[in-house]
Amino acid sequence: MVFLRRHQLARLSEAGWSAVLARPWDRHARDCLTHWATHRLPLVVTRQSIDAAANGWIALGLPSPERWEKRRLALQVSRAAVLGLDEFPRLAEIQGLLPPSARRAVSDLGDELDACHAAARVFGSYGWQAISGLDHVRPDSDLDLAVSVGGAAHADAVAHVLQSGSTQPRLDGELVFSDGAAVAWREWIEWRAGRTRAVMVKRMDGVTLQRDTAWCQRVALPELDE
Repeated sequence: MVFLRRHQLARLSEAGWSAVLARPWDRHARDCLTHWATHRLPLVVTRQSIDAAANGWIALGLPSPERWEKRRLALQVSRAAVLGLDEFPRLAEIQGLLPPSARRAVSDLGDELDACHAAARVFGSYGWQAISGLDHVRPDSDLDLAVSVGGAAHADAVAHVLQSGSTQPRLDGELVFSDGAAVAWREWIEWRAGRTRAVMVKRMDGVTLQRDTAWCQRVALPELDE
């Protein structure tokens, strides 16, 4: 079994891409998807509906770069079309995309996260530009991080590091718990400080509001048959 998580990358087979391109896309979408297929670039795992899973499909997405109008394309592919799963680049791997003035602060942030034993992956515009080499990043783009955490206390420590981190580019993103559940780290800080009564928790099958931390250690990941 392969476990699906939000922000995973999926690489399609040649037959999978052929099936995608056979669909009735408009010109911009088709040009973008043709480029992705030609260069064997990945798609991202998105929220999975019950119907899709029951029928052997996987929901995937592609936020296209500037040249294709930065549209969000949604796809469903068969399980057999997925050759394998991958991850977004680590924080240290996107340093060259940052403005020179921001590199030292982001490098220091990476060191502090390492000291907290928290792995950070970069999704969003910076992550996609690192993967595709295309024009995803704009001057006002946030630096979106998915940071792995092992429970409430660990999440508190990591959120404190992120709150104290770089301000340019603006940091955003999520704390990702061991079962794949994720919380925006800014919302986590507000909730833990008592300024909100509940926190929004994102999972593969939907979103819930939680008032306590009992959910943090649960393990229940959607599965993909190999």
